[in-house]
Amino acid sequence: MKAVILKSQGGTEQLMMADLPIPHPGNGEVLIKVHAIGINATDVYARRDSRLDYIFNGESPKILGWDISGEIVEIGADTAHFKVGDAVFGLLNFPTYTTPGHAKGYAEYVVASINDIALKPANISYEEAAAVPMAALTVWQPLNKFRIKPGDRVFITAAGGGVGHFAVQLAKYFGAYVIALASGAKREFVLGLGADEFIDYQTTNFLDILSPVDYVIEGLRDEHIAKSMQALKDGATLLSLWDHIVGSKWADLAVQRNINAFYNNVVSNGQDMKALARLLEEQKLVPHISKRFGLDEIPLAHSAIESNHTTGKVIIKVL
Repeated sequence: MKAVILKSQGGTEQLMMADLPIPHPGNGEVLIKVHAIGINATDVYARRDSRLDYIFNGESPKILGWDISGEIVEIGADTAHFKVGDAVFGLLNFPTYTTPGHAKGYAEYVVASINDIALKPANISYEEAAAVPMAALTVWQPLNKFRIKPGDRVFITAAGGGVGHFAVQLAKYFGAYVIALASGAKREFVLGLGADEFIDYQTTNFLDILSPVDYVIEGLRDEHIAKSMQALKDGATLLSLWDHIVGSKWADLAVQRNINAFYNNVVSNGQDMKALARLLEEQKLVPHISKRFGLDEIPLAHSAIESNHTTGKVIIKVL
């Protein structure tokens, strides 16, 4: 099979096409013929940062990729209700900050645990399905820990990006009044997702016009967290999608401001994927794909993500 391996951490030139044996599923696993792959900012960080080498668990070759959709072509023992021919999608074997997660998704075939996947809704394509798992779970999982209440005013930064465009839709699903922050070029796109108000960060300081909100979904990093905290009501909630809060200066600031600020590490979870599948079936969640590449164009897909100007998701079309 064709696969894209990572020779070593570094630039996109470290990504190289290779011919590898097709793997076989073990107990509780299935073999998936990959139709599409989702590319995320996490892929870029793992490619560049040698501190993240632990995620490969010392295995060789190193193969990035966690978001996939495809068709089951072989099953191992104890695979529950999954069968050959099923169309599935999921976030496979995603690492934590202390444990590896070498899913090997940049390939024509991939082995997946049945605990990480769900049946693909019939009303979406394989490409759309591959765009969903990591980005949507990044919002879905924490919002199920600290729920948005109907009528809450929710401020979402980076609202036009891969995670942000799902955040807008999920906040609306929970009944929020959504104020979205993005570049002016994404105005119509973000409002089309259901946002009630739009703020162009290129022309407007949101603190000059935004009255206090109940919840912030913070899609930006570092000092922007402190700025977003200023937009919150006393006792409100801030979800940081990228930066840890516990043990950081943001935690101290949150205590001073009486704000519940938290970060949530996304995890692979087939039950959560089933919940997202239901939302996709009901068209309450609609993935937007801005760029498509072939398997041999993964370096270009990484460069697109690194530009920080994509709208929605970047995917790889394998079949």
